[in-house]
Amino acid sequence: MPDPWYPAGLGPFPGAPEVQVAGLGVPSAPPAQAPGWELEAHALYPDCHYHCAASAEAFFTPGLFTPTEPGELASFPPLLEPQLQGAVESPGLYVEPSPTPAGPWGVSGPPQLLAPQGASLDAARAEVHALGLQRLLTQDEEGDTLLHLFAAQGLRWSSYAAAEVLQGCGQLDIREHQGKTPLLVAATANQPLIVQDLLTLGADPNATDHRGRTILHLAATYGLPGVLTAVFNSGIQVNVETRDFEGLTPLHAAVLSLNEATQQPACSPRTMTVPARDRLACVQMLLQMGADHTSQEFKSSKTVLHLAVQGGNLSLVQMLLDLPNGDPRAFVNMKAHGNTALHMAAALPPGFPQEPIIRGLLAAGADPALRNLENEQPAHLLGPGPASEPLRQLLKRSRALPLASSS
Repeated sequence: MPDPWYPAGLGPFPGAPEVQVAGLGVPSAPPAQAPGWELEAHALYPDCHYHCAASAEAFFTPGLFTPTEPGELASFPPLLEPQLQGAVESPGLYVEPSPTPAGPWGVSGPPQLLAPQGASLDAARAEVHALGLQRLLTQDEEGDTLLHLFAAQGLRWSSYAAAEVLQGCGQLDIREHQGKTPLLVAATANQPLIVQDLLTLGADPNATDHRGRTILHLAATYGLPGVLTAVFNSGIQVNVETRDFEGLTPLHAAVLSLNEATQQPACSPRTMTVPARDRLACVQMLLQMGADHTSQEFKSSKTVLHLAVQGGNLSLVQMLLDLPNGDPRAFVNMKAHGNTALHMAAALPPGFPQEPIIRGLLAAGADPALRNLENEQPAHLLGPGPASEPLRQLLKRSRALPLASSS
């Protein structure tokens, strides 16, 4: 089983990303910036009440902070993300490819962040210090401090300056009304550079919100591969196997999110929407970070393979079956409250790619003779009528070798 604590800066696999952000870890040097921040287009926080810069106006001295700081970064336009075994192109970091030969991360050599430009960190520090510590620690009716609001709106200079002050008084992980620290707010608002800044300044990488979700859960749920890359690049250890209050690991959350995004049952990588491709990138990155694909969620004991089959996600099923496994037949025959992935495939409703999923599972060693808690074999769960007869015969003909354990 992979070690749940992975050293993000060292990288547990060949070809780990080497995105360098100028000034990180050196408080006296301004962090890197990238252009393109637009408040209305990017400052949307999908899990809370942050909608626009007006949220912070009650805290500001008039004219002290502009609603948009030049050069701020709020999101990453499409590029290639890390790939596993022929995965599709996915949105990723705001980068420019280098002229070096193509590497394992799907870009031409290590990606390089755009050159710093825009507002001065020194100016932001002066403005933040002018507010005073008490003002920075003040929380509004939703529990937000200025740092929460800066992070939600992508104001990187101000976030960095405020975080330095709160770090000095041990309040860098102060929480708002949903239990989110500034780091979790930055993650949910898709602000990867602010995420990396806060981690470097000492924010708790394993902090959880009121639903037990860590930064990895949030990135997985909302399909934010840039945030996962920022966590990796920070060099901070994070627990990739931690569970939220629903008993889900970040990998479970990523697969559920991908299932939701691929609304078409037979969705393929060539027809994926941008949100679906983002979520697929998160699944791939979590696996590359060392997430255990054999982990079972607490409520129904499902693995990510069960979830992928249940969602009728053929491409994800095949990707999971192709992962290195010490005992692939044991993995494909794991049970969730008595049901194997083959049971779930047999029970898929019309319109899902049932036959290719069943064939893929059988080729990976799925045993059609195993029974669930109701003493049913997968063939018993096929739909009625002659349309299911070819699959029934396929399951009848297929016989797996006896397993050491089928529990």
